[in-house]
Amino acid sequence: MRPFLTRLWAARRAIGVYAFLLGAGAIAGEMLLDFAIPEMRPMNEPLIHRIVMGALLVFVLAAAIPFVPGAEIGFALLLIFGGKASPIVYAGMVCALLLSYCVGRFVPLPPLSSLARWLGLTRVAGFTGELADTPAEARGALVSSRLSGRFGRTVLRNRYVVLVVLLNTPGNSVLGGGGGLAFTAGVSGLYRFWPYLLCVLIAVAPIPLAFVLLGR
Repeated sequence: MRPFLTRLWAARRAIGVYAFLLGAGAIAGEMLLDFAIPEMRPMNEPLIHRIVMGALLVFVLAAAIPFVPGAEIGFALLLIFGGKASPIVYAGMVCALLLSYCVGRFVPLPPLSSLARWLGLTRVAGFTGELADTPAEARGALVSSRLSGRFGRTVLRNRYVVLVVLLNTPGNSVLGGGGGLAFTAGVSGLYRFWPYLLCVLIAVAPIPLAFVLLGR
């Protein structure tokens, strides 16, 4: 028990930063939700179009930021405007996850390794540094070599399916939400662009499709 508490105390900086990200993401999500969803009042059609486009922009940016529950904004837009907003919300969420993924693809790994070391996550820092020195096509083998047991290797082999499941898992904000998962997918180098895009197109579809089919 004592070694565990010692490690826990050593990682206090990482725990503090993680708690801050969760709290800040929740607060930012609420603020962006209030900003994006207009107060329903009589207004002309051009004004409605401007408000919807502004809400869509906020939705895409919010959903792309790790730990910000931007998907709530998309769900609120569906509740307010119904199934007719489904194509816009669907396209917005796909764009958000692609944006976060692409940012992750171009983020250099050495600074992330330094950040992990500053947070006291020495193993993560070492592995991230090793990942940075490994060509993208060989990273899957590197990760596989670090995973112990059949379960880990199965997860790696079916990583696209796992990502679809995680993107649709309630409470995934503890893993960074959709934006955080997409960013991690990009940083890792384990997800190729076109299979990742297909994965996102499938993962985002259920809720907008349900609104269309139910005629809400």
